[in-house]
Amino acid sequence: MPPYGNEPESGGGGRDLVLTGFILLFAFGAAYLPPTTQERVSAALQVSALRPFIGMQSLLTDVGARRVRVDALQATVDSLSGAMSTHQAVADENQTLRALLGLRERAGPTYQPATVNRPGTPGSESTFLVSVGRRDGVRAGAPVVSPEGLVGVIREARTSNSVGIDWTHPDFRPSAMLADGSAYGLVESRRGAFREEDRLVLNGIPYHEEVDSGQAVLTSGLGGIFPRGIPIGTVLGVAEEEGTWRKAYFLSPIAEPAGATHVLVLASDAGSDASGLWARDTLRAPNEGNDEP
Repeated sequence: MPPYGNEPESGGGGRDLVLTGFILLFAFGAAYLPPTTQERVSAALQVSALRPFIGMQSLLTDVGARRVRVDALQATVDSLSGAMSTHQAVADENQTLRALLGLRERAGPTYQPATVNRPGTPGSESTFLVSVGRRDGVRAGAPVVSPEGLVGVIREARTSNSVGIDWTHPDFRPSAMLADGSAYGLVESRRGAFREEDRLVLNGIPYHEEVDSGQAVLTSGLGGIFPRGIPIGTVLGVAEEEGTWRKAYFLSPIAEPAGATHVLVLASDAGSDASGLWARDTLRAPNEGNDEP
């Protein structure tokens, strides 16, 4: 058996060298051709040997241009989205302020306009600060209202600001009634496993009293804390029954405390009837139709 050795070199290297020399010679020679001949040679190469490379270069250029256009369009969309979000927030705030201004005009000077700030600290989720205090006539126990209805109540009145609690606080217990005055009870908060599961309950309704879902619940004025007629919520359904003498009903709160940034605070005695301050649409039950009278 013959010993293993390297295979004889093929002529591929020589052919490559000859081809390279030919290309270089052609390149140098083309430089001395007349301009018209150079254009003909260039055109012939572009439609033959160089055609795949030219096509690839054109494709890459087009992809790069499209990428630039996509980036520019995305930047435009992001800018428009930010502008629309800001515009919507301003429009919502403007609508709230207009509604609050209308409520203030109907209520008169006994209600002081105020802004709401949330402390944002653990354990203070149910409390808020308002920008009016004792020097504005605000006292502890004064109701805090929005264009929708009752937001909360002042717990501590200070000189220039006050601390309030909303309906999610366990001490929030206004005396309430159905809008038609057929039944009276006490509104209270029921804590859930999570804060998002907190519920508003109308308690103390006589067992024999029929309360339909969607009925409006207002402050009753009993106890001398709140004026009569401030919207609190609407009935959702039975929460619990105790024997054959008492029922409790879940309520859908008419005002969301977390979304209240501008409010009115009562700055006088709560002996008046406030039911005329809210429009009929606010007090209408959600399941009522829009039939003409």
